[in-house]
Amino acid sequence: MDPFAGLLDGPRARGAFSLRTVMTPPWSLRILAESPITVLAIVRGHAWVVPDDGQPVRLGVGDVAVTRAPDHYNVADDPATEPEIVIHPGQRCCNRDGESIEAELMHGARTWGNDPNGSTLMLVGAYESTSDISDRLLRALPPVLSLSNDTWNSPLIALLCDEMAKEGPGQAAVLDRLIDLLLIAILRAWFTRPDAHSPTWYRAQSDPVVSRALQAMHDDPACPWTLAKLSREVGASRAALSRRFQDVVGESPMKFLTSWRLALAADMLCDPEASVGTVAHALGYSTPFAFSTAFKRVRGISPQEHRARARPAP
Repeated sequence: MDPFAGLLDGPRARGAFSLRTVMTPPWSLRILAESPITVLAIVRGHAWVVPDDGQPVRLGVGDVAVTRAPDHYNVADDPATEPEIVIHPGQRCCNRDGESIEAELMHGARTWGNDPNGSTLMLVGAYESTSDISDRLLRALPPVLSLSNDTWNSPLIALLCDEMAKEGPGQAAVLDRLIDLLLIAILRAWFTRPDAHSPTWYRAQSDPVVSRALQAMHDDPACPWTLAKLSREVGASRAALSRRFQDVVGESPMKFLTSWRLALAADMLCDPEASVGTVAHALGYSTPFAFSTAFKRVRGISPQEHRARARPAP
């Protein structure tokens, strides 16, 4: 298991909001949706991301930006353009009077905007549930991060653009996975910039003790790990492991183990063949009740509720 992927606990888009936005100037969108994470990518033209607190960011062709909740912002052809369209939670699209205008701006499969042939084409991928993104990742990100096309390059934007315009069996799952891949590619590029202030947990592999501890928990999450057992595994004292793990990862080894187990559980629960009992056993919980209690305490919903959200009825 790649420790980077484990520390991100995903991300795992499930039913993410995905849209091709086509606009002709002047245009401005007021974003109040408060999606945990939103990915923006410019296919043609340009756009400005204008946070309520912070400097405007211009995006050109091939540039990408990531925004995170709960901050509000505008996306526009120019920072001075006044918003005419407001995007509310749930991606509800209204005019300034609060009237829905979603239908009149749709132009086919997942294509929306004020002009179907607009000079700007922007891809939007939004994670709609905090259970799909680790708190550790959200805490590490600024309200808006961006990468210009001369500092990174990925074929995922063109692929995502093509797939967004398609309809077919399993298409939502395809888009979810592409959005995951695009977000991870952006974060890898952003965290590895020469001037990056990457979080300490991202640099965990630089500490051999912490890296071995993470690897042990990733390799065998069902093991009845204790701080003493983990310390013996990595060849360090309990005090040294606890201190170094806290310094690098930002939480205790046992708290990390719980979040890691529950991230795996969230994925396993999406399998229609997996019961709460089998998931609990596979991840080392003594009873389904103990597992359900831990899941709800950390994720805010029960395993059954998570399963229903992740696999909605047809």
